[in-house]
Parts: sequence; C-alpha cells; structure tokens
Amino acid sequence: MVETSKKQYDILIAGAGFAGSITALILHNLGLKVCLIEKGQHPRFAIGESSTPVADLILRNLATKYNLPWLHDFSRYGSWQKSHPEIVCGIKRGFSFYKHFPEKEFATNENHINELLVAASSDDIQSDTNWLRADIDAFLVTKVKEYGIDYFDLTEIVEAKRNINWEFQLKQKNGHSVKEASYYIDATGSGNLVEKLFGIESSSADYLTNSFSVFSHFTDLPNWVDLLQKQNISIKDYPYNPDNSALHQILDEGWIWMLRFNNNLTSFGFVLENSKGEYENLSTEAIWEEKLNKYPTIKKIISGATIADQPGKILRSDRLQRKLKQCYGNGWVALPHTIGFIDPLFSSGIAHSLSGIEKVINCISQNWGNELKLEQGMKDYQNAVFEELKLADCLIAGCYKTMPYFELFNTWSMLYFAATIAHEQRRIKQQPPGYFLNADDEAIREMVKISYKDLLEITENKTPTEDEIKWFTSVIKERIQPYNIAGLLDPASKNMYLHTVAKI
Repeated sequence: MVETSKKQYDILIAGAGFAGSITALILHNLGLKVCLIEKGQHPRFAIGESSTPVADLILRNLATKYNLPWLHDFSRYGSWQKSHPEIVCGIKRGFSFYKHFPEKEFATNENHINELLVAASSDDIQSDTNWLRADIDAFLVTKVKEYGIDYFDLTEIVEAKRNINWEFQLKQKNGHSVKEASYYIDATGSGNLVEKLFGIESSSADYLTNSFSVFSHFTDLPNWVDLLQKQNISIKDYPYNPDNSALHQILDEGWIWMLRFNNNLTSFGFVLENSKGEYENLSTEAIWEEKLNKYPTIKKIISGATIADQPGKILRSDRLQRKLKQCYGNGWVALPHTIGFIDPLFSSGIAHSLSGIEKVINCISQNWGNELKLEQGMKDYQNAVFEELKLADCLIAGCYKTMPYFELFNTWSMLYFAATIAHEQRRIKQQPPGYFLNADDEAIREMVKISYKDLLEITENKTPTEDEIKWFTSVIKERIQPYNIAGLLDPASKNMYLHTVAKI
C-alpha cells in the first residue's frame, strides 16, 4: 500500500532519542510544523549515560527559553525524583576513578594514591543524574505526542530528493508513504543515514583516540563502597558515595564504567584501547573473560551480578571514534552525536548533544526563511562541532596514554576539568556560551596541544620516570592556574575534590 497524499512539514527530524525529541518540541513551540521519524520503537535499549553540570545548565536554559517548564525538572536528581519518580535514573555526584593493576587486588593508602574523586554537586538533591535512556527517551516521545507533533515509529527513510523542498520516501509497517519538508535534521546518533541519503562518509582517520567497548546492563551488582570497606579501605575523606557517581575503574589498557540506577540496574562496560588491533580476532566473550581474569577485584564485583533481561547479553561496539566529513548542506543539518563521537570517558555525550541543539535551534530561529543565512549559520555550527571534537579527542587520547601510570592520569585529567570549569563559568556568568568545553578559546586549545606534546615526550615507547611525572605535574598545575577555582592538583586535597563548580 502506498500513501498518495504528501503532507507538507517545515522540518522533518530522523531519530527519536532524547536529542531528536527535544529538538522537535522546541521547534514546535517556535511555531514550525514538525514531523519526527523513528526507525525503531520505544521503549528500546540504549546504553546508560550520565549528565554533567554543563548538561544541566543547558537543559534548564532550553526549558526556560522555549517554554518547556517540565523539562527543567530533569536537570537535577531532586527535582527529577519529585516530579517523575517513575522514570528511572541514578544519582551522579561526580567522577570517581580507581586504579587497578594486572593480577592484583585493588589497593590504595591514606593519601588515596590510587583514587581520584571529583565532586560536581554539593548534595544529592542538587546532583547530576545517570539517565536510563530507555525510560527518558520513551517519556520524551510521549511529550512529543502530547504536543500534537506528528510522530511515526517503525518507519525507515528510504530515499530523499530535493527540489524546492525535500521529498522523503518512507517505508512503514503498513506500506510506504511520502512526506515533504523544507528542512531535514538528522538526530539518529549515527552517520549511516547521512551517508545513505547524501553520500557523505564517516571516518575515524583524524582521531588520536582508538577505543571500543564491551558492555551490558546488570542487576544486583554489589556496591563498590561495600567491597572497599570489606578490604578495610577507608572512605572517611570521600566527598560523596562513589556508587552515586560516574564510577570509573582505570586499567592499564582502558577503563570500566559503572553507572548505577535507582531500580537495582547498573550499566557496566569495558572501554579498551585498540590502536594495535590486538582484539580484532577475539570474540566478545573471550575479551570479557580475559579482562575479568586479569583484574581480580573487578571479577569479584561482577561475579555477584546478573545480566539484565535487556539487552540479555554482552554487547560489543565497533571502534567508537567516527566523524562525518560534512554535517550540513542545502536544507539539512546533523546533531552532534550523528556528526561524530570520541569516547564516553568524561560523560560528555548528553552535554555535547544539548549544546548542539542549542546552536542549531538558535540558527534556525534567527534565519528561518533565508536559505543563504541559514546555510552560513550551519557552516559556523559545523566549524564549532569539529573544533569541539578535536579538543575532546586530544584530552581523551592523553588519558589513554596515562592509564598505566595513575599519578600521570590524575594530572592529565585536570586539563579536562579545567576546560569544563572554564565553560561552566562562562555559562554561569551568562556570557555567550561559544563552543562546548571552550574549544573556541585559543588559550585552552593551545594549553592542551602543548601539554599533549609534552606528554608524548615522556611516555612514547618508554615508562616515565618519577622525576618526569613530577615535572609534568608542576607544568600542568601552572598551565591550568587561570581556570583553577577548585584547587585542582593541590597536594593537600589528597585527590579528593569537594566541588568543582559554583552552585547552579
């Protein structure tokens, strides 16, 4: 069956994850006629993600500016629980890092030599959140429907042709249909559809980072704090409970995320450096078992958990790094997660997506009806996203080079936190937000670039000496000084940082 009538829209959006739905809702409130297309169906499995103070700031700004007051509630754990306790999430008080060594149980000392906790909020009520994407994405689609936005799931875009407007050929469960729109936004979170429709390829060639993941969701994962206490490891200096955070276990060859939700579910996965391709011929199960056997404390904690019904197995990603060669054109644009991705190490995905929504919406609202200005605005947007990805790539690549040496990892990671603080302060002071992570700040870009060069000199093909690590730490402490309002790299902190941002 083929639908013969062609319904005309201002904007058609592909992909009903949180980014696509929020974009649809905002454009609708701006008075545009919007259609949202979803290839799958909600609720659907998606890997757990966590918000950050920047994500919360942007979410609140979008909620206020575009008259979505209910969206504001999802910017803090306290307001989320008060308004929508039925939508699963978790407390995310900050970033927690624990260094593990091969064939050894986790150990540390009173100076927290193998620990790093960086708080991002003052208490649980003001806390960031771990998002169970299956729940929040499904909820946002219900809001799309409530607002009267046309929504079609189990619908695949087969072809797109453009004359004056776009003509989209759609394959649906009951046959085929045609939809027309003046503009197209890709929010699918993958470059596949852009390549299919426009012939624009994704590539990982420009990236310094080279990683992939093996992961799943688990029930009944024991608390990390309980395991520490059983091993008589003191937690009295901790600024928060690390189980209520983005909990990272740092390995020599990568890291593990543990994101806990308030329904006995935990997102757990290995992210492994793969620049030498040593995992290419290994099965997912073989990689999983090899890593658990290599790190006994990790094996101990995961052995008490059960794989959740969704997804029901251990999953494996391809290489995580990718970037479209072009992310806009005549009558179309892609959101950040479609454009590219680096690595989930610093939980930047939600914030980067929201930052992109902010830029795209601003461009459309200012230039709708003027194709030349709209296209120029999207060119500026592309430059911004590419610079943001380039900066994040360097910051994360440096982390992988330092993972075998935790003191060096600790030092290098402060460059990320300094860039984050600078961007948060820009937003808190209600200055123009510019690029995500202040990637438009030449001083920050140069600081990271020079620091990466220095890092390579002490790590390439050799183990850094104690003197080299001390030298590097002193250099980084001096370089981040203009942005360091949180006492980063202060020896008195003993790797425990109470709060890195002002109250927001």
